[in-house]
Amino acid sequence: MENYQKFAAVYDSIMDDSLYDLWTDFSLRHFPKKKHAKLLELACGTGIQSIRFKQAGFDVTGLDLSEDMLDLARKRAKSAHLSIPFVQGNMLDLSQAGKYDLVTCYSDSICYMADEVEVGDVFKQVYNCLNEDGVFIFDVHSTYQIDTVFPGYSYHENAEDFAMVWDTYEDEAPHSVVHELTFFLQDEDGRFTRYDEVHEERTYEVLTYDILLEQAGFKSFKLYADFEDKEPTETSRRWFFVCQK
Repeated sequence: MENYQKFAAVYDSIMDDSLYDLWTDFSLRHFPKKKHAKLLELACGTGIQSIRFKQAGFDVTGLDLSEDMLDLARKRAKSAHLSIPFVQGNMLDLSQAGKYDLVTCYSDSICYMADEVEVGDVFKQVYNCLNEDGVFIFDVHSTYQIDTVFPGYSYHENAEDFAMVWDTYEDEAPHSVVHELTFFLQDEDGRFTRYDEVHEERTYEVLTYDILLEQAGFKSFKLYADFEDKEPTETSRRWFFVCQK
């Protein structure tokens, strides 16, 4: 297996699998009931969520920036005997993506946008590729999670063939953090290669998301927290927006 694929696979091994069930359940509760609805999953990564949606009866397309992740997604769909198109693309330009009834963007992928202009651009792109009355669901870190929970976070994992160190620090922009990840992956000859990644995430007040969604044209949205159908509290960590075109 190529190193880069190993590397993408490491993401899966550190990701809490039960979250995919939670994303799926939340989605199914909030999607309009429509047979064989066309669904676009943005930032689909290695395809686990796309497969859950396909198994739930949706006509799914997965889109991601990373060709390495998509290679794994294609293999995963193939071994599950499912036909899912996985497309390399950027959610800042969905002009070639087609039309959908539903669009999702989970795992706080919106928080990777550089600034609120980019967030607004994504919302406009999504709006344009939704059918009339289409629904867009995304989640982001709450300001509490970014400002209070993350800074100083540290996670270390040691497995047979890989080790990982993950540290999170406060960043310069308001409500932003930087995650510094270092992986040590074992090569065929038993030696370890080091990989460093920096992930910057940023969130905004609910009002900012509200304004950006409105500017993109969405007629309404509902706000929930932490995978539950409840309004956020001061200490909610993940906000969910269910938006209607």
